[in-house]
Amino acid sequence: QVQLVESGGGLVQAGGSLRLSCAASGRSFSSYRMGWFRQAPGKERAFVGAIRWSTGSKYYADSVKGRFTISRDNGKNTVYLQMNSLKPEDTAVYYCAADRDLDGNWDLWGQGTQVTVSS
Repeated sequence: QVQLVESGGGLVQAGGSLRLSCAASGRSFSSYRMGWFRQAPGKERAFVGAIRWSTGSKYYADSVKGRFTISRDNGKNTVYLQMNSLKPEDTAVYYCAADRDLDGNWDLWGQGTQVTVSS
């Protein structure tokens, strides 16, 4: 069964850091684009950033550019989201997702992990 499992969320003070992990299982994800999204209470799910697994090319939402970094570990079939200089407005449930056909359709999602940033 192909699935994504996020981990690494928690409570952190403003200015702190967290690293989220997204472990992919069931097959190799080396041909996919992997993305991170977040959903804050009362808001719609928003794009955070993405990485094309095969090339390593990355792009980010303006709100996190310069603070968040996406990386991948081929051997572990895992994608990471390193979050630095966290702000209270970064508080959300963070999800990883896969665009398996590279068509912009995020068709596989993890269960999410909560990140709370206190002021």
